[in-house]
Amino acid sequence: MALNLKIKERLYALCVDFVDNRFRSIQNTINEIQESLTSETKSSAGDKHETGRAMLQLEREKAGNQLAEIQKIKEHVSKIDVSNTSAFIGLGSVVYTNKSNYFIAISAGELKVDHEVFYAISPNTPIGLLLMGKTLEDTVSFRDQQFKILNVF
Repeated sequence: MALNLKIKERLYALCVDFVDNRFRSIQNTINEIQESLTSETKSSAGDKHETGRAMLQLEREKAGNQLAEIQKIKEHVSKIDVSNTSAFIGLGSVVYTNKSNYFIAISAGELKVDHEVFYAISPNTPIGLLLMGKTLEDTVSFRDQQFKILNVF
C-alpha cells in the first residue's frame, strides 16, 4: 500500500510541475507582449504601428485566455487528495489496465514513475469518462479496443 501511495504522490507532483511550468510560460509570454507593446508605442507611427499594436493586443488576449484556463486547471489539481484510495475510479485514481496505465487528474500526457509509463488524463476526456466509476476487473471499450482494469488505487 505504501508503494501505491508513493506512485500516486509522484504522479501528482509531476502534474503540479506540469501546471506550474505552463503557468510560468504563459506569464513570460504575457510579459514579453507587454514589453513589445510598450516599445511599439515609443518607436513607431502610422498604419504599420497600428497593425503591429493590434496584433500584439490579440496575442495578449489569447495569452490571457490561456492564463485563465491554466488557473482553472491549477484549481482542479489542488482538489486532488492523493491519500484517498477507493475501489471506484475517480479524481486522483491510479488505474492499471491490460493496455495502459492512467492517472485521473489533468491532461498532462505521458508521465514516467519508476520506469512505468502513465498517462495523466482529465476525467472529462473520452477515456476518462469511460473509466470514471469503474472498478477492478471491469472492462471498457475504447476505439475498438478492450481495456480490462487490473488495479485501482
